[in-house]
Amino acid sequence: MRRGRWAALALGLLRLCLAQANFAPHFFDNGVGSTNGNMALFSLPEDTPVGSHVYTLNGTDPEGDPISYHISFDPSARSVFSVDPTFGNITLVEELDREREDEIEAIISISDGLNLVAEKVVILVTDANDEAPRFIQEPYVALVPEDIPAGSSIFKVHAVDRDTGSGGSVTYFLQNLHSPFAVDRHSGVLRLQAGATLDYERSRTHYVTVVAKDGGGRLHGADVVFSATTTVTVNVEDVQDTAPVFVGTPYYGYVYEDTLPGSEVLKVVAMDGDRGKPNRILYSLANGSDGAFEINETSGAISITQSPAQLQREVYELHVQVTEMSPVGSPVAQATVPVTIRIVDLNNHPPTFYGESGPQNRFELSMNEHPPQGEILRGLKITVNDSDQGANAKFNLQLVGPRGIFRVVPQTVLNEAQVTIIVENSAAIDFEKSKVLTFKLLAVEVNTPEKFSSTADVVIQLLDTNDNVPKFDSLYYVARIPENAPGGSSVVAVTAVDPDTGPWGEVKYSIYGTGADLFLIHPSTGLIYTQPWASLDAEATARYNFYVKAEDMEGKYSVAEVFITLLDVNDHPPQFGKSVQKKTMVLGTPVKIEAIDEDAEEPNNLVDYSITHAEPANVFDINAHTGEIWLKNSIRSLDALHNITPGRDCIWSLEVQAKDRGSPSFSTTALLKIDITDAEVRRLRYMKKSNFPGTTKPVRKPKFKPKKPHSSQGLFLHPHYEIALFNLSNMNLYFRVFQGAAQAS
Repeated sequence: MRRGRWAALALGLLRLCLAQANFAPHFFDNGVGSTNGNMALFSLPEDTPVGSHVYTLNGTDPEGDPISYHISFDPSARSVFSVDPTFGNITLVEELDREREDEIEAIISISDGLNLVAEKVVILVTDANDEAPRFIQEPYVALVPEDIPAGSSIFKVHAVDRDTGSGGSVTYFLQNLHSPFAVDRHSGVLRLQAGATLDYERSRTHYVTVVAKDGGGRLHGADVVFSATTTVTVNVEDVQDTAPVFVGTPYYGYVYEDTLPGSEVLKVVAMDGDRGKPNRILYSLANGSDGAFEINETSGAISITQSPAQLQREVYELHVQVTEMSPVGSPVAQATVPVTIRIVDLNNHPPTFYGESGPQNRFELSMNEHPPQGEILRGLKITVNDSDQGANAKFNLQLVGPRGIFRVVPQTVLNEAQVTIIVENSAAIDFEKSKVLTFKLLAVEVNTPEKFSSTADVVIQLLDTNDNVPKFDSLYYVARIPENAPGGSSVVAVTAVDPDTGPWGEVKYSIYGTGADLFLIHPSTGLIYTQPWASLDAEATARYNFYVKAEDMEGKYSVAEVFITLLDVNDHPPQFGKSVQKKTMVLGTPVKIEAIDEDAEEPNNLVDYSITHAEPANVFDINAHTGEIWLKNSIRSLDALHNITPGRDCIWSLEVQAKDRGSPSFSTTALLKIDITDAEVRRLRYMKKSNFPGTTKPVRKPKFKPKKPHSSQGLFLHPHYEIALFNLSNMNLYFRVFQGAAQAS
């Protein structure tokens, strides 16, 4: 019984403790590939950008209390991540580098405020292709003999890439595809290509650029490939495989006439073609010297052994042989070279010109102008000579002076030549331009340092020929002369010039053409004047045109054209068609009178009109230029006209004057009779002139007062008019209107 009580007491105490206990929070373990939980087996690429949200810590508390999250690192390590304590979001705060740190240890913890649970986690950093290949053990230098066989290995390069996978694999290739070398893409072994050779004498060093490239991979979401380059210096080692080589070829030497025997002429230089390890060489003369020359076997200096005066040839062709000796003293290789030696005369004589009597520096000649092109000046006897020998006696000839007129042959002379001068431009040899042509003959040595020269004057006196045509100073001559000029009057003087001298330069003038009949020309002076009997009239012919010819004694001539205009003189008065004229004027319409002036030009033939006499004077106006006459503006009807001139009929007489504008002025008058009517009366008059059929009967002129029109006549009679009516029954009407009365029947 007692024992049961203790058991019950113990159970009660246990229940009390359990009721008062607070259990610790814990993380969720979501396994591989999860991005939330306790970071178990979590991995992160090394190219993840800083600031990225990479994981979320996630856990729970059994009692449901609020929880917070924490992350910490070893004090000697970097703090790569940070965590949001409330939400558990983990952020990358430091750059990752798998090649430096491929895993990160961290302590993550979860707390409910009373209890803290911590776990150690390892985050794996996975690789990205962020490393380029890197060559190791640089620099790369290889020494290769020039006779190495094609395909032989020369050197091996090695590059490493710290990335993993394809990004860490390295292949090799050459940057220059045309190189004599090749590289194994996997091993990096550099070889001499098949068919290629090395030559120390051509190229002692080769620089080969090798490229190492990785296999590519992902970086920041893109596929990238990295590469690196290095240079392999291949030094070629010389071997004995080349014959001796002469330097400074070709070889030419000169022996002058004052050279002493034993003097050095020139030196030839040869060297071993294998310049890396050259052998000793020796010189010798193979042939061609005829005992006149010798050579020093070690220096290659060639010397003359005889006096130049004793030598039989001007040019010697020697053959020098060089022998390469091995270190043991045996010949290894040989080479020969030609050497040309010329025996040279001293240049101590300049070129000299000679005439028929010896040295001469002036030559003269007379000739006609304009000789044929290509003609030789045979009057000149010139020889040129240089007493030196060989190249010293070679010189050029040229003419100095006006260019292109003559040319000299030959242009290059060796020792001596006859000088010939040939006409090149006949037109330029003109007496009228220049009566004397002066040139210089110049002889200058060609290939000598001294360039000795000499000159001779050539003076050519030109003789005139008749080679010019007389030329007028103008192609056209224009003259004006009054039409009333008397016979023998001067008109115009023409001038032509012939530049030839003597009789060839004298000019004779003449005229011809259809317009020349009234004119003459003085044969020597060129003065054109009218015939003594000529009577000029501008109204008949105002302009004359003919030709004038200037001719020399041999019939060479030129022509000019002459234009002569007659100046009108006011010698005609204006003329009316009739001295007495009759006009009919209809009220409101002018009449016109016209006079003609037969003068040829203005102002002589311009006519002005005026009324010189009219009674009364205040009835008419006249246009001074057109001759139109009209009633003054105040007169608008026949009634107004009769008020001015009562008791008169409708016919007026005017004296009209026509006056020209010439100086002195001429005038003419005419009597003009004007019959004034109105339009209706003019129409009736026109019907009368049309001769309508019917009988006519003249009527007397009774005086009557105005009355109403008769029914059978249909006419209203004005007291100032008289009307003749004819045969109204046949509808034919003839009438006349008279002033002041009317007649009818």
